[in-house]
Amino acid sequence: MSVSELSVSSQNYLKAIWSLREWSEDPVITSALAAKVGVRQSTVSDAVRKLAEQGLVEHAPYGAITLSTAGLTHAVAMVRRHRLLETFLVDVLGYRWDQVHDEAEHLEHAVSDFLVERIDEHLGHPSRDPHGDPIPTADGEVERPDAGLLTAAPPGGSVRVERISDADPGLLAHLTRHGIGVGTVLGVLPASPYSEALEISVPGAEGAIPLGRAATDAIWVSTAQAAGR
Repeated sequence: MSVSELSVSSQNYLKAIWSLREWSEDPVITSALAAKVGVRQSTVSDAVRKLAEQGLVEHAPYGAITLSTAGLTHAVAMVRRHRLLETFLVDVLGYRWDQVHDEAEHLEHAVSDFLVERIDEHLGHPSRDPHGDPIPTADGEVERPDAGLLTAAPPGGSVRVERISDADPGLLAHLTRHGIGVGTVLGVLPASPYSEALEISVPGAEGAIPLGRAATDAIWVSTAQAAGR
């Protein structure tokens, strides 16, 4: 069965469940899923029950929500659609990386499997989207980059940006103004005492750039050794 045969709501929930676990070890519970999808917990509970009846998720009362084998297959297919569409919008249609998330959210439910594969072929089978997130292959393989939060990067070294969350378009626009994107090498400077801000340097830019916790928690970087590859 193709993911296209599922309802838009089911597609959204499966993708959201998978996405919540992609960069976090926390179990997926109804409150987190409600926040991700933007609905009430009671709505999520009803939706999860229906997905469980379809054999797409497993959920014990008050426990974590996990994808079944079929649910995982469909979730990864939706993630593949979304990230290929984002890449197409940026690389072919000239969108900015802070403009594509919502656009792809709408388009991913309308495209056919055939169109998705044609887009992938046209783009040359990209492995990462504009934000650095891995694009699953047609076989459902996902190769996540070896990266950690910039928040935890030790001062005094260099790191390379591997992924930036697309949850906040304003942050993406802010980082663009400072010349920070996927692949940028950053110097991590010692922060001011008692400050939650992290100061970083960017090649070609004058002075240090302070980034608050909301920003550093959204930026994933490779280690200094990896950054030198």
